[in-house]
Amino acid sequence: MSATLAIILDSRRMKKKISKYPIKLRVIFDRLPRYYPTVIDLSETDFNKLPAPHLSTGLQDIKEQLDKIKVEAREAVKAIQPFSFDVFEREFILGNPLFIQKSSKLLKLIPCTLTAPASSELPESLKKKYSIFAEDHTTPGTISIVYRFLVEKLLLEERIGTAKSNNLSYQSLKNFRGNLRFQDITVSYLHQYERWMLNKGSSKTTIGMYLRALRAVFNEAIAQKIIKKDECYPFGRRLYRIPTGRNIKKALELPEIQKIYNHLPETESELKARDFWLFSYFGNGMNVKDIALLKYKDVKGDYLAFIRAKTERTTREDPKPVVVYITEDMHRIMERWGNTDKDAENYIFPILTPGMTAQEQYDNIQLFIKFINKWMNRIKGLINIDKKVTTIVTRHSFSSVLKRSGASTEFIQEALGHTDKKTTENYLDSFEDETKRQFAEKLSAFKQLPISEAS
Repeated sequence: MSATLAIILDSRRMKKKISKYPIKLRVIFDRLPRYYPTVIDLSETDFNKLPAPHLSTGLQDIKEQLDKIKVEAREAVKAIQPFSFDVFEREFILGNPLFIQKSSKLLKLIPCTLTAPASSELPESLKKKYSIFAEDHTTPGTISIVYRFLVEKLLLEERIGTAKSNNLSYQSLKNFRGNLRFQDITVSYLHQYERWMLNKGSSKTTIGMYLRALRAVFNEAIAQKIIKKDECYPFGRRLYRIPTGRNIKKALELPEIQKIYNHLPETESELKARDFWLFSYFGNGMNVKDIALLKYKDVKGDYLAFIRAKTERTTREDPKPVVVYITEDMHRIMERWGNTDKDAENYIFPILTPGMTAQEQYDNIQLFIKFINKWMNRIKGLINIDKKVTTIVTRHSFSSVLKRSGASTEFIQEALGHTDKKTTENYLDSFEDETKRQFAEKLSAFKQLPISEAS
């Protein structure tokens, strides 16, 4: 559930000396509203004028200030996952010159005294896969305690990939300067960690992933009233901003996809890897996890209809299935590699088997991804493709081919199963350098015109 925002005129409280009302930012989360008074006051008449296209200079300036508040507040809310009023107030309201500042009594330091959680229902064999469980958690207030708590929680919720990311995040931070207290992780520390990671050759994408996990640890500590509104929280608009990597994902052109399609595999492994790569491409860029989880009950006549595993938890209240037309090629691949037992509850492909634990499913899917990528890398060498042809490339190739064919972003968003249009736009903004070069050359095409025509 996301917080909703609005700029409102608090007409209940007129400031009699100026005959104006305070303008407030209203934030509603989980049906609970909070109001944050801005430094702006307006009469009811002037407030009602704000949507008008033409305003006086004074009102236009106020409108721009209020628009700025709304835009930046939305960005702040989006960055706080899970949302918390306390974190929002610290990251966005506190110190913001556009808001009236309240008492700072909430900023008093609360000792970090969380102790290690009691042993959970997790089997010891599973705990051995995650190094966080072997850490020493006897020192109160250290980040490892909350990391362990979150990894346990995520594993119990069967969110294996996120649990693994949290475990990797902690190990990276530990390798940098050890298991620290929350108060020791300052803005300066985070900048030094970022430089250390970059010097090691880590990408900004990896750094961002690890530090978003650390921010979640801080937010969990806040939720448990361990570091509520204290000065050791290092993240925020005026503090440390987590870097976001931007991988330029190279989608394949149709002639390159044609090469893959027409390639005659020399081994069964080549054939299998190529078939599943093409199944993903033809199947709306379906990722391997969703392919593995497909069951025969998901076949609805000539279509597959399934909920993406990645968004199943966040769209539970309003699930929107991805609907894929089963092409002749997809049908042929299903017949070639699918289970012969087509019971509705059986998996279409024998990548997973009934009764597997979430961790076993995750491990099998990762192995299958590695299998496909290994053999597709061999195939690309045989057919002279100089780009990556991993399973991720199928998704970007699918979306880019559709975009170049004239499909709308909204159609592609629905086909990919994205809940956020911005995610889809990220898939479509990395057209090849050659395409950019061709457009750049058109800008100077006038150079080829005869002087008489150009004048």
